[in-house]
Amino acid sequence: MANRSHVFISHHHADDAQVTRLTNMLARAGHEIRNSSIRAKPANQARLDRGLVSDHAIKRLLRMKMSWASTVVVLIGKNTHTRPWVDWEINTAKEKGKRIVGVFERGGTENDIPEPFKKYGDALVAWNSDKIIDAIQGTCDEEPFEKPDGGEREPMGSAPRSIC
Repeated sequence: MANRSHVFISHHHADDAQVTRLTNMLARAGHEIRNSSIRAKPANQARLDRGLVSDHAIKRLLRMKMSWASTVVVLIGKNTHTRPWVDWEINTAKEKGKRIVGVFERGGTENDIPEPFKKYGDALVAWNSDKIIDAIQGTCDEEPFEKPDGGEREPMGSAPRSIC
């Protein structure tokens, strides 16, 4: 039986395909990810684009989805830092006491890290299945903050929040 984690993957919706790539990569490494995040189907995305769904309704749904997860994984790509919903999800994860793990997408840079993640992130790793699994589980043997290429970096924020 595969190891299993219940996560909420915070991401820019233009990066929906990366969510699938992430869960598939981790599955190939023998780890099952049960993701409760939202990926809008075309009909629902059209309703969102037309403003037919209130922010209150979206926040309520996101809170319900996030409450089920033990960890919030933030996919960090080129536009992640510009997304208000990603910021809201990170802040909400902190309020709910969730572990917050950043994963650099291929091509993601240090400039793409959302400000709330800099304050509240527990681990930040490159696109590597073993390191992602360790960060989600909180079992890192080494420093849990990496650069996009996997090199070591200083923890963000005022002090390290945890060592895996």
